[in-house]
Amino acid sequence: MLPADVPLRHLGPSVLLLLQLLLPSASAFFPNIWSLLAAPGSITHQDLTEEAALNVTLHLFLEQPPPGRPPLRLEDFLGRTLLADDLFAAYFGPGSPSRRFRAALGEVSRANAAQDFLPTSKNDPDLHFDAERLGQGRTRLVEALRETVAAAKALDYTLARQRLGAALHALQDFYSHSNWVELGRQQPHPHLLWPRQELRSLAQAGDPTCSDCEELSCPGNLLGFTLLTSGYFGTRPSKPPGKCSHGGHFDQSSSQPPRGGINKDSTSPGFSPHHMLHLQAAKLALLASIQAFNLLRSRLGDRGFSRLLDITPASSLSFVLDTTGSMGEEINAAKIQARHIVEQRRGTPMEPTQYVLVPFHDPGFGPVFTTSDPDSFWQQLNEMHALGGGDEPEMCLSALELALLHTPPLSDIFVFTDASPKDAFLTNRVESLTQERRCRVTFLVTEDPSRAQGRARREVLSPLRFEPYEAVALASGGEVIFTEDQYIQDVAAIVGDSIADLVTLPLEPRVVVAERPLVFRVDGLLQKVTVRIHGEVSSFWIRNPAGVSQGQEEGEGPLGHTHRFGRFWMVRVNDPPQSGTWEIQVTAKGTPRVRVQAQTSLDFLFHFGIPMEDGPHPGLYPLTQPVAAQAMEHFQHPRTCCWPCPSVPTRGLQTQLLVEVTGLGSRGGPGGPLPHFSHVVLRGVPQGAELGQVPLEPRGPPERGLLAASLPPTLLSTSGPFSLELVGQDGVGRGLHRVAPQPCAVVPVLLELSGPRGFLAPGTTAPLSLRIASFSGPQDLHLRTSAKPSFALTSNLSRVHLEQNESAWGRLWLEVPDTAASDSVVMVTVTAKNGEASTMPPTHAFLRLLVQAPAPQDQLPAPAYSTDPVLNTSRPAFHFFTSVTQGGAGGGLVGNPWWTTFGVMLLLLGLGPW
Repeated sequence: MLPADVPLRHLGPSVLLLLQLLLPSASAFFPNIWSLLAAPGSITHQDLTEEAALNVTLHLFLEQPPPGRPPLRLEDFLGRTLLADDLFAAYFGPGSPSRRFRAALGEVSRANAAQDFLPTSKNDPDLHFDAERLGQGRTRLVEALRETVAAAKALDYTLARQRLGAALHALQDFYSHSNWVELGRQQPHPHLLWPRQELRSLAQAGDPTCSDCEELSCPGNLLGFTLLTSGYFGTRPSKPPGKCSHGGHFDQSSSQPPRGGINKDSTSPGFSPHHMLHLQAAKLALLASIQAFNLLRSRLGDRGFSRLLDITPASSLSFVLDTTGSMGEEINAAKIQARHIVEQRRGTPMEPTQYVLVPFHDPGFGPVFTTSDPDSFWQQLNEMHALGGGDEPEMCLSALELALLHTPPLSDIFVFTDASPKDAFLTNRVESLTQERRCRVTFLVTEDPSRAQGRARREVLSPLRFEPYEAVALASGGEVIFTEDQYIQDVAAIVGDSIADLVTLPLEPRVVVAERPLVFRVDGLLQKVTVRIHGEVSSFWIRNPAGVSQGQEEGEGPLGHTHRFGRFWMVRVNDPPQSGTWEIQVTAKGTPRVRVQAQTSLDFLFHFGIPMEDGPHPGLYPLTQPVAAQAMEHFQHPRTCCWPCPSVPTRGLQTQLLVEVTGLGSRGGPGGPLPHFSHVVLRGVPQGAELGQVPLEPRGPPERGLLAASLPPTLLSTSGPFSLELVGQDGVGRGLHRVAPQPCAVVPVLLELSGPRGFLAPGTTAPLSLRIASFSGPQDLHLRTSAKPSFALTSNLSRVHLEQNESAWGRLWLEVPDTAASDSVVMVTVTAKNGEASTMPPTHAFLRLLVQAPAPQDQLPAPAYSTDPVLNTSRPAFHFFTSVTQGGAGGGLVGNPWWTTFGVMLLLLGLGPW
């Protein structure tokens, strides 16, 4: 956001329109929304990052009219908070889910915030423009942006988002940690993103920069000079005489003359001696962030940039296929479903963004095939045939692990097989990876004992041989569907249904109990409700809230259409389904499986975190899963077994649950009452016993949909998986229930796995660092490491004993062979497992790395267009929209009056010098 007095001459001839001038100013630079507890009214790295992304997304939507829909009008966004849900509804159509877009922005924001928490980055002055290391900081910033482009072009968008978050953190820190604002600058530094331009007028080692300040607020401590400087923090490196400190309660250097500091991180003088300039620094940091996003768009093109931020309501399509000789029918079923999806969704907003195909047999699996071109995918799939044969089992989980490595988060993966896994030892690791990637896995297993061709007789194999599939399906929120050859094509129709945005409705009880109906609730925001039943079913009936029932007879009934395919039943309920309590009664041999799903845009994202309230940058340290901790009032800093500097809080693991509700715009129209969730219920999986419930507290404005809950250690004492169920009301007071797609699990230890600076180069050895922290009783841990592909990986730590609140460090060395393919992804996994008697699941840490040949350090990839004479091409204008909301990807900064009053502004600026 630009201040109102930015001279128009700076904006150049491309300034076409100024819709509204800025009123008073805003704020920036603690890690994330949790930081606001320490410094209310501040604007964080998270706010700046997500607001910049929303601005550039709106610009992209305005420039690229949606096919088959009227173009967006800028005036429709004036005077209102800019929300991801509203953008998607306007561009893709009402009810279009923004869940993946908001999840991608969350990845970038958490990677940004992590720079202040991870031990490998939080004290590195080059990553924060501290200690007058401005040239080195610019080098690292440009490297991170270059790595973002390279990872995106290699189709590893997860890694690209991580590097983008690191780049944006450094870029934003420049305006808070340097004296650029104090020098009176009212626009971003013109050379910061351009490595060929020298950073000039830098303070030298012998130049005094600050005078002594004994107060918390230090408005006049900078000496009168025009050189660019930044503050020193802590003792790495130590502050020379006469130099400025970063400042704040936790900066050791600020107590040494000259005392005080110059950071503008927050509105609190206790943290930021130059808090009075916080607002101006935020404006420039936001504008610089928008420049960086636009520069990435110019490098990647609109399609690549949209993939980077997942600017689509569509999912990917990922198949894992058994190709042994007995699999002819299953492969044909996969082909039919893939062809149907490609033809039905081509050219629509729901066209899959990526296609992934991984074959497997025995003893091999792979290679993985990935593409965004539906025709290439279809050609590759069409050339796949069932060949060979052999006895069970097959390398199914190895192939699934490879698919998870290349499938985008929040995707569905479908496994077609008729064999049990030969690699069942991978079960725990694959379970953990599905939860880390938030991917749902569905196994379609053709179990036909009468079929002899291509397989050995199954009767000689264990009846429990499919349990690894059950475990992976349970952990990922998927299912295992057993069917017969003649029905596989019909059952496989669930593939097309599942890649839509579906929610699974909670059943009470969670499993079928004899002579007791299953109950589920339908609200007015659900449509296309589907009931699936499979097993040895003799009869069933479904009853709606009005008492109307329908039995198992095939065909059209009073509630919907019933299909039967052997042991698999599917009832598609007529739209609109009646709101209220529904019942299902099933009579069957054994334990049949019942699953109720529906389409809706009202869903939620979540992650866990540990509040870091006692450090220089308070915020929320993000976690994929909660970590076990004993129920104590206070914890001490973990003692380190190797060297100091743990990155965990001094007051222990007060685990927080962060929830981001998506689709709040589905309430039916602007201005109507918002749905809201009041509390979260934790239930054991799979039986559904309630473990407890915790109230949800709003964070930020209600339309943002950001909620938090504090989870006490006693509630997280369970050793088994648990589910999260959000409970609330819609806009007219009717009940709402939403369940997280995947269950969660409490892990015994915290693992931090960090990689080297930059990418992996063929023919080199890359050092990795590992930290293990325990917050519960004594633990004897066995450590295992692996890399995929199978590069040589060694470690100096194989076993470790940790007492409560103790941590240990280790080193790993990854050998990258000369033959490693450029742009290939390597995944390093570290597994920590307790002794044999422990009931706690193992803990896994995953690290994604990219192999790439070294690029010249003084050259960035050529942009798609630019007016710089070196590149000799033309460049477009760059639009700037602003309307920020505290707290995340849902919207812009409305917590501060400046942002609220501002609404939306459009400036067409020059693209910039990168």
